[in-house]
Amino acid sequence: MRHELPKLPYAYNALEPYIDTQTMELHHSKHHAGYVDKLNAALEKVPSEVREKPVDELIRSLNDVPDEIRAPLRNFGGGHYNHSLFWTVLKPSAQGGGGEPEGEIAKAIDRDFGAFASFKEEFDKIATSLFGSGYAWLVVDDSGKLSVLPTQNQDCPLTNGLRPILVIDVWEHAYYLKYQNRRPEYVAAWWNIIDWEEVENKLKV
Repeated sequence: MRHELPKLPYAYNALEPYIDTQTMELHHSKHHAGYVDKLNAALEKVPSEVREKPVDELIRSLNDVPDEIRAPLRNFGGGHYNHSLFWTVLKPSAQGGGGEPEGEIAKAIDRDFGAFASFKEEFDKIATSLFGSGYAWLVVDDSGKLSVLPTQNQDCPLTNGLRPILVIDVWEHAYYLKYQNRRPEYVAAWWNIIDWEEVENKLKV
């Protein structure tokens, strides 16, 4: 099974003014595509039973794969999975993206963080203070409890048995053309384009 670059559910310019068109095009068609190509190349060297697994299963079983393929799977498989999830939790503000969540995800956030404002404050702190490149995540554990955490480079919470339902990419290529070194501005803008309905869908899986 060859992995493929997923199509975006919106145009490259749909997230303006919060994420600019050029960044979206480069991020998706160059950066993400590069991870997919390198993942496929790395998998050519492994047994078919490993090669044919979906990317999420590859990431979950990262600690069980042969030593020689573990680093490429972490970097390229993680890059593919992390970006794929990132695109799905974004929604143009003109189509209802952003704002505060409703429904079950809102109840879960209130239960585990006390209030949406407390969750947002904790998430912002993690996203803006992460050293170097990586991601900030909202994840669910086996008991259904929500928590927020950072990962560096292309590491993914799946490897530690956690299910991610919301993520922001804070690699510089995700924001530098528009925001330069002002990561907090990018993080603040990102809240305007979250697809809370999709986050709730992921919570219910």
